[in-house]
Amino acid sequence: MIDETYKYERKGLELKALLEITQAINENQSETVLVNIFKFTCLVHLDIKSLILYVSKDEVFERKISHGVKGKVPVTLNTDQVVDQKEFGQLQIQLGDEYSFDELETYLPVYHKDKMLAILFLKRKSAATELDLDFTQALTNILVVALENKRFARKQLQQEVLNREVAIASQVQQMLFPASLPDTEELKAKVTYYPHSMVGGDYYDLIRKSDDVVYFCIADVSGKGISAALLMSNFQAALRTLLRSDAGFSVIIHQLNYTLIENTKGERFITFFLGEYNFKTKRLRFVNAGHNPPVLCLEKSGKTELLEAGTTILGAFDELPFLEIGERRSLEKFTIHLYTDGLTEAMNPEEEEFGEDRFDRFVESHLRVHPEDFHQDFFTQMQAFTQDVPLRDDLTLLSLRFS
Repeated sequence: MIDETYKYERKGLELKALLEITQAINENQSETVLVNIFKFTCLVHLDIKSLILYVSKDEVFERKISHGVKGKVPVTLNTDQVVDQKEFGQLQIQLGDEYSFDELETYLPVYHKDKMLAILFLKRKSAATELDLDFTQALTNILVVALENKRFARKQLQQEVLNREVAIASQVQQMLFPASLPDTEELKAKVTYYPHSMVGGDYYDLIRKSDDVVYFCIADVSGKGISAALLMSNFQAALRTLLRSDAGFSVIIHQLNYTLIENTKGERFITFFLGEYNFKTKRLRFVNAGHNPPVLCLEKSGKTELLEAGTTILGAFDELPFLEIGERRSLEKFTIHLYTDGLTEAMNPEEEEFGEDRFDRFVESHLRVHPEDFHQDFFTQMQAFTQDVPLRDDLTLLSLRFS
């Protein structure tokens, strides 16, 4: 009769324990609250004296509960330290000499399908106390699944926030680019831009300052993502402000470098090319700050050359170590192709880069082509080379034909 009464009381306590933990889950209590309810449920209702609970997280088992244990136990267990021999009902944990689970009686693994989600080590208050291991394991399973669901929901929320931030950054980036490019007798322009992800690190611009003067540029910021887009937004604002101020070429480049250093403390840099063409004087001026040299195509002579004069990358040095302003005079009927390194670094299935030589050969065979046709023919050739191998970086090609 006493045994029956004891069993009845035990079932009542187990039911109460189950009710408390499920009620806390339904009320969407925090992870800390759930863990504490589980711990005190085990100690009060299940006659457990000591327990340690490890829960799987990011390829390790993280200690969530440690109560009544005098010895030193690890905060985390790497998955390769836990050898689960399910067919023999044995669990081997490889520990350093400073750690031990010897004072605990038994362990209960918690699985979801074939994956071990948690390990509960425990010791009874009394050796005479009968412990319902199946119920304890089931209760642990309920807790661990609830914690997994919370972690999954948290990741989903974080991903939604990130997606919103990426969408905003993408919109910001699109606002940096010109809304339209000229297609007139004196200037025809075409751009092709393939971001590696939703938010890229490339930037191009074309600014008509007056009837006679047009500025054009291309840039590539180190890194990708939201921070790169915001940095490029700041860079564009600084550039446009300087162009409106009638600052000289040298002042513009030095000031852009200073702005980058001030904003990034030398942790980010930008490769940059800035050109200025005056339709009246037929003079081209430019500065190449560590960027892939644009290709200048002279239609009359049928020759090409690289625009390399300038300085080093911006944002790497407090003071630029050198600066050369490139200049070409008496230019008319010419084309300039500006691009980022995503073009030359595009790979084929054999992991061979497209390279500068292939691009140069293509340019030399298309010297007097409308930018629209140039891009169409070029990217047909590039696709035949890459065979749809994904890009490893942003790719931008900006072609300007001056007549």
